[in-house]
Amino acid sequence: MIQYDFAGKVALVTGSSRGIGAAILEGFARAKATCILNFFDDPSDVNRKDAEAHAEKLRGLGTTVYVIPADVRIAEQVETMMAEIKEKAGGLDIIVNNAGVLRDKSIRKLTLDDWRFVMDVNLDGVFNCCKYAVEVLRDNGRVVNIASISGLFPFHGQSNYAASKAGVIALTKVLSKELARKGITANAVAPGVIHTTMIGDIRPEVMDGYMKQIPIGRLGKPEDVANAVLFLASEESSYITGQVLPVTGGWF
Repeated sequence: MIQYDFAGKVALVTGSSRGIGAAILEGFARAKATCILNFFDDPSDVNRKDAEAHAEKLRGLGTTVYVIPADVRIAEQVETMMAEIKEKAGGLDIIVNNAGVLRDKSIRKLTLDDWRFVMDVNLDGVFNCCKYAVEVLRDNGRVVNIASISGLFPFHGQSNYAASKAGVIALTKVLSKELARKGITANAVAPGVIHTTMIGDIRPEVMDGYMKQIPIGRLGKPEDVANAVLFLASEESSYITGQVLPVTGGWF
C-alpha cells in the first residue's frame, strides 16, 4: 500500500459526511492532512450527525478536522466556507469536488425540477467551489473533481446526471489550462458502479447486467476511488493535469 504524506497540507472534500467523500477524507486524514469536512445541512439533521460522527473518527487518527456546512448550489455559502477555511486553516492546498446527486428517469418522465436539481448540485456546485477555491488555493495545489463513467459513456435514464458529469469533465480541462501557471493541477476521477447508498435504487436485474460488464467481477469500493484521488492530489502526480482517470474495474 502506498503511504502518502500530506502533513502540512489542507484538504477540502465536499459532501464528505458519508460514502465516497468520507472515504476520500479518511485517506487524507491517515496521510496527516488537515481535513475540511463539508456537508449539506439538511433539515432532518441526518447529514450533520453523520458529519460529526465521521469527524470524531478522523480526529481519532490524530489529525485536525474542521466541519463546515455549505450547500454547494449556493455561491454565497461556498464563498463563506472558503473564507472560513482561510481563517481557520490559513488556506487550501487540495480541493476534491465530490458532492453529487442522482435523479434517474427517462427524458419523457424527467421533470424540469429533476433536471435543474441535478445540474445545480453536480455542475453548478463544482463551478461554485472551484471559483471561490482559487482565491484561497495555494501555489502547486490540486483540484480533483469527481465525475463519472456516465460522463464518458452515458446510460439510459441519466440525461441529467450524464450531462452534469460531462460538464464537470469539460470544466476540469479548462481549469487545468487556467491554473497551470501557478503549478496547480486539475484532474477528474470517473468512478464506475461503486458500492454506496447511492446505488440502492438500482433494480436487481439492472445490477446483474452491470456486473456482467465489469471485467474485475466486483463492484467498486469507496476506497478504490479514494486511492485514485490521493494519487492525483500527491506530489507524484505533479506533471499530470487535465486528465480523466476511470475507476471502473475495466468497464469500457
